[in-house]
Amino acid sequence: MRQSQLFTKTRREAPKDEVAKNAQLLIRAGFINKEMAGVYSYLPLGLRVLNKIVGVIREEMNSIGGQEVSLTALQDKKNWELTNRWDDKVVDNWFKTALKNGTELGLGFTHEEALTALMKDHIRSFRDLPVAAYQFQTKFRNEARAKSGILRGREFLMKDLYSFCRDQKEQDAFYEKAKQAYVRIFDRLGLGAETYITFASGGSFSKYSHEFQTLTEAGEDIIYIHKKKKIAINKEVLTDEVLKDLGIKKEELVEKKAVEVGNIFSLGTRFSEPLGLVYTNEEGKPAPVVMGSYGIGPGRVMGTIVEVHADEKGLVWPEAVAPFEVHLVAIFDKASVDGKIGPVRKAADDLYKKLSDKGVEVLFDDRDTTAGEKFGDSDLIGIPTRYVISEKTLATDSVEKKDRLTGKVEMVKIKEV
Repeated sequence: MRQSQLFTKTRREAPKDEVAKNAQLLIRAGFINKEMAGVYSYLPLGLRVLNKIVGVIREEMNSIGGQEVSLTALQDKKNWELTNRWDDKVVDNWFKTALKNGTELGLGFTHEEALTALMKDHIRSFRDLPVAAYQFQTKFRNEARAKSGILRGREFLMKDLYSFCRDQKEQDAFYEKAKQAYVRIFDRLGLGAETYITFASGGSFSKYSHEFQTLTEAGEDIIYIHKKKKIAINKEVLTDEVLKDLGIKKEELVEKKAVEVGNIFSLGTRFSEPLGLVYTNEEGKPAPVVMGSYGIGPGRVMGTIVEVHADEKGLVWPEAVAPFEVHLVAIFDKASVDGKIGPVRKAADDLYKKLSDKGVEVLFDDRDTTAGEKFGDSDLIGIPTRYVISEKTLATDSVEKKDRLTGKVEMVKIKEV
């Protein structure tokens, strides 16, 4: 991508009504656009990051046997009435609408009901189990407040996976596989060091569920971490019983603010029984399918990466999710300005082509603007590696290489690049 052709522009200031650091920086760098409170559009650079996060999650879901689907956002009222989740008194964040004929519909905030109903056409025998299906789909939640940027939205992308098993033992085994897949995901996304498997309420389905909480002052949750065991307990379930279960003493815990980047739940037969999802077991008798639910919000993960890694100059992307691998910045000589092909422009164009031909993702700052503006934008955009090519570097057939994370600068021969 030539930066002169990128339609988005950087900004010195974020919108005055935007208080979240993640949204401020992403808007200033031209990654997202705020449409209204809790609703954001992803622009070219932002979509590249989001798609890379999705790619990592997809790989790990496929690795544990997940099969990808795409369900509808429009939801049939009758399925939700069967599970008692249509009533606004039970679920208070529905967005609802109606067809021209008056039929009520909902915009899905999750998809347990929809996928359970769908599976009735495909699960009949014990031979059909276990099954795990997942999707990346836009969810709609009528949040009372939305002031945390892309950490909490009213319209947002969600990866939701659902498991369907013969019994609780089989479900527990899949649950553990999913938990380890989540650990790998956050490691790969550059959040592993700050993310803790956090014990939370399991509701009526199991003793515990597990949240994946990333430490950040932008977080809305309070957790108590055990650094040595690399686990945490949500404030809501911090009791003597939980401490005893985990073999932890209260004085070993440290209170921290965190943001929930993922969660996994055992659902038991909470949805299969009311919706009639049963199978014929080995004894020829009908039995309800045992289920689990596993969620990650890729946009929330993106916002969390910003909150954790950004510095005073701007965004700092881990290599796995950066919009480009390399930011090639050309500081043109007098013979290269106004589109003229001087030595610097020729060398920069040549390096850009060679890197691109080898499959390296390059953002090439070929704009006719000042060095200060180019360096400021480069720091704000946050691509991991920056190569600067100028009259000075060409004198030794080199580029200046800078690591965005460490700030380390070194001269590297163009041939080696």
